[in-house]
Amino acid sequence: MPENQPWKILFIDDEPSIRRVTGIALEDAGYRVQTAENGEMGLAACRQFSPHIVITDIRMPGMDGIALLEAVKTEFPETEVIVVTAYGEMDVAIRALQLDASDFITKPVHDDALHVAIQRAIRRYNDKKQLADYTHFLEEGWNQTTRELMEAFHFEKSLIESSMDGIVGCDAKETIITYNTSMESMLGYTKSEVIRSKTLSGLFRPKHYQQIKSDMAGNGFGGENGLFVYETTLLTKSGNQLPVQVSAATILLEAGPAGLVLFFRDLREIRRLEREMEDQAKILHQDKMMSLGRLAASVVHEINNPLFGILNYVRLMIRVLTRKQLDDQSRQRFSSYLSIVESETDRCCRIVSNLLTFSRKSPAEFIPVSVQALIDRCVLLSQHKLTLSNIEFDYQTAENIPQIHGDINQLQQCLINLIFNAIDAMPEGGRLEIKAGYDAADRRVTISVADTGTGISEADLPRIYEPFYTTKQEGHGVGLGLSTVYGIMAAHSGTVEVRSLPGKGTTFYLHLPAG
Repeated sequence: MPENQPWKILFIDDEPSIRRVTGIALEDAGYRVQTAENGEMGLAACRQFSPHIVITDIRMPGMDGIALLEAVKTEFPETEVIVVTAYGEMDVAIRALQLDASDFITKPVHDDALHVAIQRAIRRYNDKKQLADYTHFLEEGWNQTTRELMEAFHFEKSLIESSMDGIVGCDAKETIITYNTSMESMLGYTKSEVIRSKTLSGLFRPKHYQQIKSDMAGNGFGGENGLFVYETTLLTKSGNQLPVQVSAATILLEAGPAGLVLFFRDLREIRRLEREMEDQAKILHQDKMMSLGRLAASVVHEINNPLFGILNYVRLMIRVLTRKQLDDQSRQRFSSYLSIVESETDRCCRIVSNLLTFSRKSPAEFIPVSVQALIDRCVLLSQHKLTLSNIEFDYQTAENIPQIHGDINQLQQCLINLIFNAIDAMPEGGRLEIKAGYDAADRRVTISVADTGTGISEADLPRIYEPFYTTKQEGHGVGLGLSTVYGIMAAHSGTVEVRSLPGKGTTFYLHLPAG
């Protein structure tokens, strides 16, 4: 393309506002722009406007973006085409690339992504033009074998440059002779700063370079003269350390080692996701410990009464035994006393067992879970607190509810959090209802927790699932409960829904797929 002549871009989208805004942004960036509202008009504009680059939406009435791409590539093979896809349409994006689209970007389109894609298309346009010029030259004077070699070279170069992984190639003296675009992005060095100017050791701290050379010489990391998914650290231009995963191999010729090729994968995003998972686990455990403290205070009162009764019955029986021998009437009374002692002891054991199970820190174990058993466990631990808070309590479970697949400890934490929130919302007492049902059409189990408390204001509703956001007074909560509920439900492929009226109460719905 001649210098000082603006690049011509045709932008096609069926939304007028998107065409107008994007057209203005591209013109401001120095491009000459035309727009079209559908595929047919876009193809007609190509014939009149002769754009260097076409940017087209995939989803359009009539001729869609894929059909337009095929038509443009058939009629104007030199024109570069960038397709705009919806998030998640990877199959469509792959099909577009197979049809020789230069790039794809996802909606909503951000200016940075758009301009990066355009710059790639410009480079591709220039590369193709240069290749065409070389090809024409070769066709004029060179033989068919030479042309095939040049095409193979260009194809292999394109493969290297298009790789998402960083690629570094070195000669026998470890001078860098290949350094692709992904490596530029990772380290901050340009090709001109590296190729034939740096050796491999210049990309590492000395200790990391010595370690990688030592391990490559051994057999423990992919075989002799090689590495496979080996983790180390590169040194960026700014002096920062970059965690990477590297696979490497020595290039061997008949005369001996001729160089090295190394493939680097940036681990920063993987490390970030790992940290997020660790943070979520910490929040989950912190919330559980807070719930455990509140449960323990209630359980102490709940088991104190049956223990006091057990102690009285045992003392009574001891006094009777020390005064006289047992007659038939005394034996009958002893039998009834022992039945009460057994029943109350069993109740205490179940309460303590549930409390211990809930408090145990263990990895999530997804197994079939009975909804009835889940609710029974929560009721057993919280019933006494409901009684002390002057709250009427009722729960109903529909028949034939299928099991759900999940971690019963985490699901119990969800329900207990909702019960505690309901108790806090009814400081003067009230009514709490737990219901469980099943929607066979959607194969969805729903557990609801409804109270007659103070409700949640419209201003607070959008933020109730944010970590550390709370509407409670200081000292009555740190805002982890509902955030934890939301996270647990997401991990179980479920959702949480809330309906609330200030002054009339709140209902939370836990929707879970049937197991």
